[in-house]
Amino acid sequence: MAEIGTTRPPGELPEPGAPARPDAAELARVRAVESLGVRPEVRDERFDRITRLAQRLFGVAMVGVSLIDENRQWFTSRQGHALTSLPREKSMCDHTVRRSGDLVVEDLAHDHRFGGHPAFSDLGVRFYAGRTLHAAGERVGTLCLLDTRPQPFGPEQRAALAELAEALEQELDHDTELEHAAEIQRNLLPRSAPSAPGWEFAASCRPARSVGGDFVDWQAQPDGRLVMTIADVMGKGLAAGLVAATVKTALHTAGRRHPPAEALGIAAAALEEDLRLTESLVTLLHARLDPATGLLEWADAGHGLQLVLRADGTTERSRAGGLPLGTLPGDSWAEHTTVLEPGDVLVAFSDGLLDLYDGTLAALDEISGLARSAGSPAAFVDAVVERSRHRPMTDDVTVVATRRLPEGS
Repeated sequence: MAEIGTTRPPGELPEPGAPARPDAAELARVRAVESLGVRPEVRDERFDRITRLAQRLFGVAMVGVSLIDENRQWFTSRQGHALTSLPREKSMCDHTVRRSGDLVVEDLAHDHRFGGHPAFSDLGVRFYAGRTLHAAGERVGTLCLLDTRPQPFGPEQRAALAELAEALEQELDHDTELEHAAEIQRNLLPRSAPSAPGWEFAASCRPARSVGGDFVDWQAQPDGRLVMTIADVMGKGLAAGLVAATVKTALHTAGRRHPPAEALGIAAAALEEDLRLTESLVTLLHARLDPATGLLEWADAGHGLQLVLRADGTTERSRAGGLPLGTLPGDSWAEHTTVLEPGDVLVAFSDGLLDLYDGTLAALDEISGLARSAGSPAAFVDAVVERSRHRPMTDDVTVVATRRLPEGS
């Protein structure tokens, strides 16, 4: 785990010496720790519930869920102590994670293996019981019990410790699956905004959870026109993310050669059975822009969250033009057009952006004001992202901004 600066966090022991060069198995283990995406500075209530239970169940002074990377042990949950991390060679849990199963030392003072261990000499630990935690098939950390008094720890206690560790492993495996899904979803998003002379583009898609149901997509048609889609699957998390990936693929294929309303109809027909079986609804805006003329064509499936900010200071809001995908079999959508003149800006967003304000359509005035004051699509998108970082995100937040540069720019 990377560390910034040289100030040692409170409760952390001194830095160790240079670690030994890891072998291939150890490198795989460390990669598994890093792939969990668990941030050591953030307490996790799922883990805290288990460590609180363990402290009451076993009657020990200290309990921790620790992850061990190449050089350090750090606690993602702890009870009874303020230690955040420590060098790996000063860790009792390092001995546990090097094996599989549990390690119990009923009295460190009278165990020839650990009598001089820093846990005993520096922290006064007399009793230790640890159980290895696995994720992605690798030994990533421990559930550990510690006390300043020696105590017996029999088969029943070992079985209970193993059961709690299994519950933790299920959470860690769930996190690993979500992180992999989130990485796949990030890779499906456009790597960069499109480029066209006289135009500026920017977009962002931030999920409320690891995986989201929003997506944004850009593609160029063979004739040079640009196709944009912004969609919001009703729901959040992995299930919504899977539906979003399917919708994106269908629209990307249909939108390559067909105008927006026709492409939306083709995609809806292809998705009809999948949306019915998953009981999913999808709101979206599917648009096509001709950079040479500024002509914007679009079809709206229950979305209705797009604004055209005219250079003369007026604002036009496009109302939702139809039902969401998945509402009625065989549905169709009307096609609308407008022209973006020099200096005009188009912004479109998911309803998660409204939730960063008061959650109602009254926020549209503030959003249009932010877009005008930002001065560019990129600055507007950056401002939205910054706002989302400082407010609770109850829904995915996706935003797209397009500006036709004033003549002579």
